[in-house]
Amino acid sequence: MTTTNSAAPRPAGRGGKPRVQHTLQVLRKETLSPHMVRIVAGGPGLANFAPKDATDMYVKIQFLHPGIEYTEPVDVEALRETLPREFWPVTRTYTVRWVDLAAQELAIDFVLHGDSGLAGPWAAAVVPGDSIIFTGPGGAYTPNPDADWYLFAGDEAALPAIAAAIESLPATATGHAYIEVDSAADIQPVAKPDGVELTWVFREGATPAESTVLLDAVANGPWPEGTVDAFVHGEREYIKALRDLLFKQRGLERSQVSLSGYWAYGRTEDNFQAEKREPIGKIL
Repeated sequence: MTTTNSAAPRPAGRGGKPRVQHTLQVLRKETLSPHMVRIVAGGPGLANFAPKDATDMYVKIQFLHPGIEYTEPVDVEALRETLPREFWPVTRTYTVRWVDLAAQELAIDFVLHGDSGLAGPWAAAVVPGDSIIFTGPGGAYTPNPDADWYLFAGDEAALPAIAAAIESLPATATGHAYIEVDSAADIQPVAKPDGVELTWVFREGATPAESTVLLDAVANGPWPEGTVDAFVHGEREYIKALRDLLFKQRGLERSQVSLSGYWAYGRTEDNFQAEKREPIGKIL
């Protein structure tokens, strides 16, 4: 099936601003751990990329359906105007680990779950020269410079954003970071201030529905004096439990906490997004 491109202006996204599409070429792939790879992409398509002043900067990756012949260069908005919905690209949201505009490079880390899912198998199979299409960026969080200390908690999905936030802190910063992964083999280096204690906790094969190691670590960890700035992101049900811990038990104000469910165990991405409009999907 062949598509046609349109020169008409793109429809506006949220806030009335046009969605900006970026098409890059994969330059290299780096293995970070048994369950995570980094895709570094770049090229002239980064020329109109305007980074957010946010450590949780994210993009919406557009995955094309295999077996369909798309006219190059692919224009995602034109596809949505001309094709039946079942042929539209599938969107997945991913954190930008880092971007270097001078070098025309951008890195995105992907969690691997074997053959399940969409983005993971793509990242496992992708090779240099393949294309990656995305829109964005979005993002809002950056560590509060006025905080006395920092709290970070999340799983593999939140690891790129947590690592970017920690690496942005001044050398004098203090705090505690808790990152849940499957096992010690999944630990990866994070550049951090000496005053930020990084604790890795392990599921050891348990599912997020069975494990409470992240919640237990935060609940039983030290709680310094002073005003905390917290970034808590990851699996939805984990985040609900941490929400209650931070707001009900620790008495934090809403302005002190960046809280978000990135995914939900047992749900596809499409179901997860749809549930955001239902009570089960509400974090706040």
